[in-house]
Amino acid sequence: MAGLASWSQLSRLQSFAAQSAANNALGFRFTDVTSQAGIHFQHNSGAFGGKFLPETLGSGCAFLDYDRDGWQDILLINGSDWPGHKKSRTTLRLYHNNGNGTFTDVTARAGLDVELYGMGVAVGDYNNDGYPDILVTCVGQNRLFRNTGKGTFVDVTNAAGLGKREGFSTSALWFDYDRDGLLDLFVCNYVKWSLEADIFCSLDGKHKSYCTPEAYRGATCWLFHNRGNGTFEDVTATSGIFDSSSKSLGVALLDENRDGWPDLLVANDTQPNKLYRNQHNGTFKDAAVEAGIAFSSEGKARAGMGVDVADFDNSGAPGVAITNFDNEMIGLYRLSGKSFEDIAPQSGVGIASRNSLGFGCSFLDIDLDGWLDFAVANGHIDETVRNIRGNVGYAQPPQLFLNGGKGTFREVAAEAGDGFDHPKVGRGLAYGDFDRDGDLDLLITTNNGPAYLYRNDQLAGNRSIRFHVVGTKSNRDAIGASVRIFGAGMEQSRLVKGGSSYLSQSELPVTFGVEKRDRIDRVVIDWPSGQTEEYKNLATGRAYDCTEAKGIVPRDRY
Repeated sequence: MAGLASWSQLSRLQSFAAQSAANNALGFRFTDVTSQAGIHFQHNSGAFGGKFLPETLGSGCAFLDYDRDGWQDILLINGSDWPGHKKSRTTLRLYHNNGNGTFTDVTARAGLDVELYGMGVAVGDYNNDGYPDILVTCVGQNRLFRNTGKGTFVDVTNAAGLGKREGFSTSALWFDYDRDGLLDLFVCNYVKWSLEADIFCSLDGKHKSYCTPEAYRGATCWLFHNRGNGTFEDVTATSGIFDSSSKSLGVALLDENRDGWPDLLVANDTQPNKLYRNQHNGTFKDAAVEAGIAFSSEGKARAGMGVDVADFDNSGAPGVAITNFDNEMIGLYRLSGKSFEDIAPQSGVGIASRNSLGFGCSFLDIDLDGWLDFAVANGHIDETVRNIRGNVGYAQPPQLFLNGGKGTFREVAAEAGDGFDHPKVGRGLAYGDFDRDGDLDLLITTNNGPAYLYRNDQLAGNRSIRFHVVGTKSNRDAIGASVRIFGAGMEQSRLVKGGSSYLSQSELPVTFGVEKRDRIDRVVIDWPSGQTEEYKNLATGRAYDCTEAKGIVPRDRY
């Protein structure tokens, strides 16, 4: 027995050594800190056997600093039991960051102990009072919670003019489409579904199964213009956004033609994706077909789920990722002239993602080497999939693609540490530096399961520089601002943005990896107002507060 114990211990040591070597080769390690951080959450899809379509989609998450104490808090969206099948009371969850690696559940104290069938979340300071407000998308009535600035939220849905518009809403984002300094609201809707209009679908003609979106009519997205008095006007019909054929699940902000006006990219499920190009007059034009992003390279509409936009090749131009159904590959688009080219097959992302069903996704510089990497939450829609397909499962490993430059990526989830690649029924994904050590940590939600918080620990000694940007003439969150850094032949750009991924929102501060450089030559900020500011010779290894027209101030730490 002693020999067996010694052999077992040796095997564990060898395994740990191999894992440590792999982590060191990557330059970072993910550690699952969910439990020790105090994040105890269980998503409720409401599933009881009725096979209602919303049960397949899960819910999202967000990083936000709701009390402005400098630490990123966590918001997790939840579903609820269906009428007539009540088992328990479930609500969304707000976790306050204690600043020591732990969180406290402050949901009830904050006034968010509300039962609803939640889907997605968008965080933005719509009234420019300095405190982030929360929009929760739902099956039924979406809800707007205004931040009082005193650690609590008030439901202002009806007062803000967003009431009496029930639907099947999914992702959403705040952005200032007319550049008047006020955040407007864009909401994705999936299909025309309700309990009363539920359709019987079956794989064997006898037992009910989950319908595909083809069984239902599409539903238009909504656009709400901020009047500046705490209320919103529905401008969907007059803005060029209206399209009742869409089946929208993800939306991302971008400046596709780099004209300084915010555009939108919408990922549609089984329908062509939409690229709403801003016409500078309060209207949008769908330019997805001419931009080469509406269909796959074979000319087919794929099942788009999540979406993110970022300058992943350091070219200064926006690149796009759209997660799709299994057997479809992730779409990875790079601008080639005036249109996008899907480089997924040759990039290392396409082939590796073919047998996965992707939902949440984000570009982020995980190893702080100056190149944006790519993280994906995967999971199928129905646990019976194992009986249908031999090459996929219901729970699927998340994926982590390290950027090798020149449009190439390498999948390293299995090497990232602490069971990061364990199969999950993944849905939402967001990033934020919750421990203020300068690197980006990951938050993942699962359908009808727990949430996961992964702390990012740097092992190679790479550094970062972070910017917290605040608008004055621009919207206070500076959503839509472009931040660019230069130094030692290096140029990187980030867009301050809400939304993206799937039903989720990452933190608003922007992070640049700089390897081991101790300074950058300059940072240039193009504000949504049209103003440009430049600051030179900044030390890395810290964060800076940048306030429009008022200058830049270093923080005492990240």
